[in-house]
Amino acid sequence: MTSTPSPSSMIEANGLSKFYGPFIATQNVTFSVPRGQVAAFLGPNGAGKSTTMKLLTGFLSPSEGEARIGGYSVSDQRIEASRLIGYLPENGPLYNDMTPMSLLKYMGQVRGMASGKLSERLDYVIEKCSLADVWKKQITKLSRGYRQRVGMAHALLHDPQVLILDEPTSGLDPNQTHEVRELIQELGKTKTILLSTHILPEVEAVCSRVILINRGRIVLDGGIDDLKQEDHDMEATFRKLTSTAAA
Repeated sequence: MTSTPSPSSMIEANGLSKFYGPFIATQNVTFSVPRGQVAAFLGPNGAGKSTTMKLLTGFLSPSEGEARIGGYSVSDQRIEASRLIGYLPENGPLYNDMTPMSLLKYMGQVRGMASGKLSERLDYVIEKCSLADVWKKQITKLSRGYRQRVGMAHALLHDPQVLILDEPTSGLDPNQTHEVRELIQELGKTKTILLSTHILPEVEAVCSRVILINRGRIVLDGGIDDLKQEDHDMEATFRKLTSTAAA
């Protein structure tokens, strides 16, 4: 099966469902994110956020439905789709015995990046992810915050058009969180970003769109103002739409 890449919608979830026997992780998740938009993907723990992100990136196969990145089917055109994606999973695995330098060089070589381009991108991620102080330090000795920054650097290394970021500020101190938010704002000028976070002020700071999932189903899809239904209180609206009674 082949398709023509879409010039406008860079992330598409079409009826995505994932079942584990009788357990429903996600059901009929449908949304699209146009080119150049930064969208927040919200939901309580266990709502299906990480599962959906893994379906969009091809780390999981859907029980039903289809994911497309830049018009490419993640199931049928995996290589073409993966070239467009930078993915930061929550608590993503890293090779602990390597250094950030050796890991990122290796990842760039695996992707077939030319040496000149790889060198250029390494310089970029060292600066943007503030890795200079730990560049040659063994990853197993890094703090959680630095490990998270190595993961972000990996996601950015090949200059992808689409970024799918699962809790990108997890484990960062306030200064590092501010830096990452500024980086996401900068990247959002040229890239399409789907950002999972539990931090509602972060949504307001960097996102223009909110997709809210609860118990595996989309319960809200709109602008930031749509998450301020209860006297302009984002937390109140979040609680209302994700409470047990709302399920």
